[in-house]
Amino acid sequence: MVEGGVPFPMLSDAGGKIGKVYGVYDEDAGVDIRGRFLIDPEGKILAMEVMTPEVGRNFAELLRQVQAYQHVKATGEVTPAGWQPGKPTLKPGPNLAGKVWKEWKPEMAF
Repeated sequence: MVEGGVPFPMLSDAGGKIGKVYGVYDEDAGVDIRGRFLIDPEGKILAMEVMTPEVGRNFAELLRQVQAYQHVKATGEVTPAGWQPGKPTLKPGPNLAGKVWKEWKPEMAF
């Protein structure tokens, strides 16, 4: 644990330079609103979530999405909605287009 109790580097975005780039800077309030971005090693945004300050983000969902992207990259499979590690995935291809509902049921994710 580092000084201050946070186990990772923190930064400040005074003036909203970073927030403006990602479209989460509130000019009127002079602050960034809550934004979460998953960016791959090549700099491509894979996922993003922007919320108003009244509602917090869901860390468990962030972790699930990171695990899903890692699984997709490692296997070439795709993860359906609500997928959890160890649960069934789908094989992408033309035969799957428009037929996901035949191959995957929501209860498979839970």
